Amino acid sequence: MIRSVRGLVALVTGASSGIGEAMAYALAEGGADLVLVSRDRARLERISEEIKKRYGVRVWIFETDLTSFSNCESLFQFTETQKIAVDVLVNNAGFAHYGPFEKCEPRDGARMIRLNVESLTVLTRLFLPGMQRRKKGGVLNVASIAGFQPIPYLSVYAATKAFVLSFSEALWAENLKHGVRVFCLCPGNTRTRFHETAGIMEQKIFFCAPADAVVRFALRKFLKSRRPTAIFGFWNKVMIYAERFGPRALVVFFTNWIYGPSRAR
Repeated sequence: MIRSVRGLVALVTGASSGIGEAMAYALAEGGADLVLVSRDRARLERISEEIKKRYGVRVWIFETDLTSFSNCESLFQFTETQKIAVDVLVNNAGFAHYGPFEKCEPRDGARMIRLNVESLTVLTRLFLPGMQRRKKGGVLNVASIAGFQPIPYLSVYAATKAFVLSFSEALWAENLKHGVRVFCLCPGNTRTRFHETAGIMEQKIFFCAPADAVVRFALRKFLKSRRPTAIFGFWNKVMIYAERFGPRALVVFFTNWIYGPSRAR
């Protein structure tokens, strides 16, 4: 199992903002070379130059839309052509849509599933075998505390994160014998552009943490913990653990009280 990222190559999706951007800086500070992936080439170039100047590591950027299966394959082929052996895959890219399910455009819901679920699955399948052959490296999947609970008005998003959580924990067990670390980060509300993009109102954002604090926690657990999953934040843990002992219907009632329209401004 890896104990440090120094000298490794880490690929980060959704690296142009939020947790992905903070993860890129933290990995570079730890001595890792980077492959940064996003649709926003201008931001990738700016972040890449800042990281190279500050930490002196190598950085490759790859502009693409990961909702396309062929683009996921193109990203993998790029690393193969450049002879980049990816040691750490950070599947961070994802988005949400807040509102009643029937008001969400069908193409937006399908795109969310493709990005949050399909691209994560495909990229893991493409990069994991190389880590297994080298008996080194790991996959860090960014889920959410939403993965533990059905959330009205974030129904598709919560369901995609439940997939990420279950998928990651299963792969954790499969890869113990290969010496490859699979880990699932479950943050709560984090100060990023995520809520604005999703259309989540400010009143519904609670226990909000800075992205760099979430990332420091994630890397510490990824490198030192033997467990497959970690929830960031004391109150997030309290909420999730309490819900495990409650009836499922009560959990849905609770999340509906938080996210439902009755708490809209």
